[in-house]
Amino acid sequence: MTVLSFLLQSMSTSSLLCLVTCIALLFYFWNDSKKSVLKMPPGPAPLPFIGNLNVVDLKNMHKSLMELSEKHGNVFTVHFGPKKMVVLTGYETIKDALVNHADDFGDRAEIPIFQRITGGHGIAFSHGDPWKVMRRFTLSTLRDFGMGKKTIEDKILDELQALIKNFESHKGKPFDTRIILNSAVSNVICSIIFGKRFQYDDPTFLTLIDLLAENVRLLGAPQVQLFNFFPKLGFLLGAQKTVERNTDQQIAFFQGFFKEHKMEFDANNITGFIDAYLLKQEQESKNSSTYFHEKNLEYSTLDLFAAGTETTSTTLRWGLLLMMKYPEIQRKVHEEITRVIKPGQVPRVQDRKNMPYTDAVAHEIQRFANILPLNVSRGTTTDVHFRGYCIPKGTEVMPLLISVLQDKTQWATPYEFNPQHFLDANGRFVKKDAFMPFSIGRRACVGESLAKMELFLFFAGLLQKFTFHAPPGVAEADLDLTEEVGFTLSPKPHAVCAVVRKPAV
Repeated sequence: MTVLSFLLQSMSTSSLLCLVTCIALLFYFWNDSKKSVLKMPPGPAPLPFIGNLNVVDLKNMHKSLMELSEKHGNVFTVHFGPKKMVVLTGYETIKDALVNHADDFGDRAEIPIFQRITGGHGIAFSHGDPWKVMRRFTLSTLRDFGMGKKTIEDKILDELQALIKNFESHKGKPFDTRIILNSAVSNVICSIIFGKRFQYDDPTFLTLIDLLAENVRLLGAPQVQLFNFFPKLGFLLGAQKTVERNTDQQIAFFQGFFKEHKMEFDANNITGFIDAYLLKQEQESKNSSTYFHEKNLEYSTLDLFAAGTETTSTTLRWGLLLMMKYPEIQRKVHEEITRVIKPGQVPRVQDRKNMPYTDAVAHEIQRFANILPLNVSRGTTTDVHFRGYCIPKGTEVMPLLISVLQDKTQWATPYEFNPQHFLDANGRFVKKDAFMPFSIGRRACVGESLAKMELFLFFAGLLQKFTFHAPPGVAEADLDLTEEVGFTLSPKPHAVCAVVRKPAV
């Protein structure tokens, strides 16, 4: 006789009923407690069909989500129509997710507009093994062609000289810097992709830059956002069709470059990313399951061109605008450059360690400009237990970079332009863990080291040569720092006066 059967025979009916009730209650409360631990993060109550679109401003989504975070906490759920999205805010929360739970949050979300235009090919919006292979190949190739090395530094400095000549041609009169800065920065990544730079008036080059600029603007527009939330209603919207058409034109231009490289291909003379890719294709020609096919070439090239053109040039535009807005900060940068860089020489990467103030200003420009406030959404690779909640596999997760770059626990004056954020009491440069404009974790920007080098060299080089003023009749206090919202946050159109500085005696 088992112990259980003995106890059952020994108990009265009422006692047995009491025991069963107690067990049932324990099971109920245990199960209910488990459900409470495994629930989705809280958030505003959704309405039928539209979800929470009644409380989110699609023209300023980053600001709306920051406001919702104040009410619902650092981990919350938002319903964009039928789509559930989990939003993460604050340095500690985002670092915990993207570093400590890197694998769990390591996928790219399925974003309809990007799935539609890339088909899941390339680097930025691919998944699984294709993403791993293409990212590894791209990083290796970028390093081979000088990323983080003196070879690419020399290319940046050559481009800087061409940029300075263009600025000088305006003879101190007002001009818009958008196109020329886009062109100069783009030429650096083009030298790596195509093995050559373009003249600033090259019509093909200018068309590529214009198509990219329009797509960057449209990808942050409410119409495209609505397409991402209601892709089946895309026929009512239309903006996504313009993005697709622009992308198709860019790919068509790239295919022309690919054809030229294939005709002139020499395995002993690899000039850039395209040649390196063609060599890899040749090496894997007998592998029927290779990922080195034409679509990955097309969209990896597009990813590199877009990322290598837009973000750094936009940051530089913010930088020059901020120098006009805060002439005292510009004056201190001028003084340090004059003190450190000898007459007749140009700033080099090695000079950065001796230029803490200039380095701090460059970092603060990135923090303050906050050009990618929403980040690019991640996707969960499994059911994730995170901070008391369960986030199901395949959920789109948005780690808000603005919430890190403006985290009140990390920055003394988060809403002000303040280079002291990166300086200690003795004026030495201080690294900050909460400085993550390139994101962190598995999906961090592949060109981060290149972008940092470009930003410092272009910024220091331009400030060495010029003093930047507001146009005549415009007071410094009237310079508008309100951003234009697209896929990135860019300055509103504005004119710059670049006046050549007198040589140091």
